[in-house]
Amino acid sequence: MSIKSDNRHLYLQVIDKIKEDIDSGTYKEKEKLPSEFELSKSLGVSRATLREALRILEEENVIIRRHGVGTFVNSKPRFTSGIEQLDSVTGMIEKANLTPGTIFLSSSITGATEDDVKGFRCEIDEEIFQLERVRTANCEPVVYCLDKIPTYILPETFDHEQESLFKLLEEKANIYISYAVTHIDPIGYHEKISPILQCDPETSLLLLKQMHFDAQDRPVLYSLNYFRADHFSFHVVRKRL
Repeated sequence: MSIKSDNRHLYLQVIDKIKEDIDSGTYKEKEKLPSEFELSKSLGVSRATLREALRILEEENVIIRRHGVGTFVNSKPRFTSGIEQLDSVTGMIEKANLTPGTIFLSSSITGATEDDVKGFRCEIDEEIFQLERVRTANCEPVVYCLDKIPTYILPETFDHEQESLFKLLEEKANIYISYAVTHIDPIGYHEKISPILQCDPETSLLLLKQMHFDAQDRPVLYSLNYFRADHFSFHVVRKRL
């Protein structure tokens, strides 16, 4: 069906038409799209116009192109969150009406690194508790987490197998996390983490580096969270001053 029905650039019309077909179920998640020749012919546009539309759709993570294989519909994010909203991974999963779970990989107490000293404002001889976990949603691995907490903050007895470190710190150490400074890095395939999260080679990751602070502005928790980009989407509300 031709899409030459309005005055916008053709590639914008192509983008909208492909999105409509995905939303209507004409093309399903992870399904291979027709070839460029077939798509351009059915849409009534040139292959150059189609390629520009596909390029933008790929940037928006609507589709994924596999060299030598074809173009596929990307999975829609199951979890969306405003980056200005500070929530635990457990909370994000629960808000999606899924059951959070945890696979514990390792825990250890190490000496503070130079980065720890700067981040936690601690002494070089300070001990740091480190926890490595995989968070699951309905038993599916979705986030790899590496968390660090200065040992002096932790209570004498605590159960690090509790799902949420936010709740652990609040209930056992009387520490309420008030805010976090976050840096987001999009990354591609990770040799260690991608297989743990059962990612396809083309599936990208979103790395959130977060230092969490309590109500007294003390840095109390540093997290490296690797989210599957095909499952998570983050956005931010920007207000004009």
